[in-house]
Amino acid sequence: MKEDIYNFPKQLIFRPEIKNGDKWGKFKNYVLAGMGGSHLAGDILKTIYDENYLHIHSDYGLPSFMAEDTGLVVASYSGNTEEVLDVFNKAVLKGIRMVVIAKGGKLLKLAKEKGIPYIQLPEENMQPRLALGHSFLALCKALGREDIEKNMENLKEKLENKQSLLEEQGKALASRIKNKIPVTYSTQRNYITASIWKINFNETTKIPAFCNFFPELNHNEMTGFDVTLSTKELSGKMVFLILKDKEDFSKNRRRAEVLKDILKKRDFEVLEIENESESREEFIFSSILLSSWTSYYLSKIYQTDPDGVPMVEEFKKMIE
Repeated sequence: MKEDIYNFPKQLIFRPEIKNGDKWGKFKNYVLAGMGGSHLAGDILKTIYDENYLHIHSDYGLPSFMAEDTGLVVASYSGNTEEVLDVFNKAVLKGIRMVVIAKGGKLLKLAKEKGIPYIQLPEENMQPRLALGHSFLALCKALGREDIEKNMENLKEKLENKQSLLEEQGKALASRIKNKIPVTYSTQRNYITASIWKINFNETTKIPAFCNFFPELNHNEMTGFDVTLSTKELSGKMVFLILKDKEDFSKNRRRAEVLKDILKKRDFEVLEIENESESREEFIFSSILLSSWTSYYLSKIYQTDPDGVPMVEEFKKMIE
């Protein structure tokens, strides 16, 4: 996994190709059907470029808002995700135009057999959350956003130059988070970053972790940390990570500062995570890399396997 994180920027020069592309096309709206790491590329795209024509579907079956002017992107990194295969099969029955994104598995096999457009991801042995560069560029290709490729080429060099610093910061953060339950906060505008921090703590470190966003959390969640003698034991394990962005709305930056003071008054540790970046792309992907390094080094502290997700595999076998 350490090598996968370190080599992540190289994914940004991936140039995907749509096989059977003459059966695909341009659409007014798109739906990305995917679970877990397979829909994160869509969340990132929407966050960076404010693409309101893209909708995420993470469930069995087809979403109710599928229409003639909507293209369906069916994504499963392994190609064996049960929910995504269900979407694919129902879309075939209804004759819905779609494109498949997968590394292999049943999904890719079915797409080839039925002559359905597909993008094959590189055959590399890594977890979907670490293949986001490949998945992101494949999705951009499916949506006809090849213009983003140039941005990613420029980003690759910037991220490579920051890797040593990000690794060092992640290692230091891990030592401060150990023996705590991390709660990551961002603004709604950057919520995908807080979500990925949580996911990496869950999947890489194998610990409970939570996330939320400003200003919503100020209206409900924070009241759960208004510590009294009878509840102190429940919340005493929490450590709060606030992801800072100088481009955030000033009132939300103010909310973050006030919450930090309130939490510290109640003896919580609050870690503010700065992210000096020149663009939205750099901001988002730098945060993803920092969360990857932090969760990786925290897994070393706990001596957990940072790569596999055995509980997910156990669950899949039990529902077969």
